[in-house]
Amino acid sequence: MPSPAPRKRTVAAVHAAPVFMDTEATLDKVVGLVERAGREGIDLLVFPETFVPGYPYWIEAYAPLDQQVANAAYAEASVEVPGPGIDRVRSACRRAGVGTVLGVSERLAGTRTCFNSQVFIDPDGTLLGVHRKLQPTYAERMVWAQGGGSTLGVFDSALGRIGGLVCWEHTMNLARQALVVQGQEIHAAAWPGLSTMAGFEAVADIQIDAMMKTHALTAQSFVVAAGNPVDETCLRWMADTVGPQKHITRGGGWSAVIHPFNQYLAGPHTGPEEKLVAAAIDLADIDAVKVWVDSRGHYARPEILGLRVDRRPLWHDEGGREWPAVPYEDEGPPTNDTD
Repeated sequence: MPSPAPRKRTVAAVHAAPVFMDTEATLDKVVGLVERAGREGIDLLVFPETFVPGYPYWIEAYAPLDQQVANAAYAEASVEVPGPGIDRVRSACRRAGVGTVLGVSERLAGTRTCFNSQVFIDPDGTLLGVHRKLQPTYAERMVWAQGGGSTLGVFDSALGRIGGLVCWEHTMNLARQALVVQGQEIHAAAWPGLSTMAGFEAVADIQIDAMMKTHALTAQSFVVAAGNPVDETCLRWMADTVGPQKHITRGGGWSAVIHPFNQYLAGPHTGPEEKLVAAAIDLADIDAVKVWVDSRGHYARPEILGLRVDRRPLWHDEGGREWPAVPYEDEGPPTNDTD
């Protein structure tokens, strides 16, 4: 009888800033981080919210009518999925043998409409799919449209069953439960540098910590949370494009790897120092946690509690997209053992 497949992985949250509003340079940085992860034996990288081309912090700092130039530039700097920018990352993943969950501002093909999205790529370069943030938060609604239920999924990866949510989507308990009932094993959580925003300095990291631990335990899932620090590139771009502001400061970000029983396996790491917040995980640990609480099984009580998810396509490209997209065949075999 064959022995069970190994379930040990090394995962990492990318605690880093993009080359703000420079899509190509940021994609170069993504590729470099993927290649570094391959050299360091990391199997999965999770990037912060809209790492490409960066989180639009100006929406929290300026009057709406002052943002028009910045918002137009942001749509231009956003990427299509699939598209040449994502293809570069897929190729890097295949060469390095590293899976990636990449936060991007995704532009809907043929439009100037954008989404706050996570792109899921397997270690062989397969594009597993995309999650579009269901509800842009507060001023985010000026730059991103609402995502639909067809992208609220968990993907069968070579590394396990992986799904994700973006920032305050984690306050949407039913969105989290939609991932739980799909048997999620690894949760990719994407965040901006919330603690750099006026009014959030003292509370943002506490909020993120609470939401990440809540999902780890209630989903019985490993959580990889990545948040980007704000750097001088970002602050200069906003000042040069929109003008002086005092609402966003340097630093911030919150990144960690959390066990389903709520132990920190790595981090939390905050502040301007860039690093891969990495930890070894064993998916077999989930089985032991589920002896106590199994939110897909004996703790579900389906005769009392129910969940409805409308998975019909919402936007014109969603019905025709087929996931997973085939991996590259011309790049040679992966160089990193994903087991």
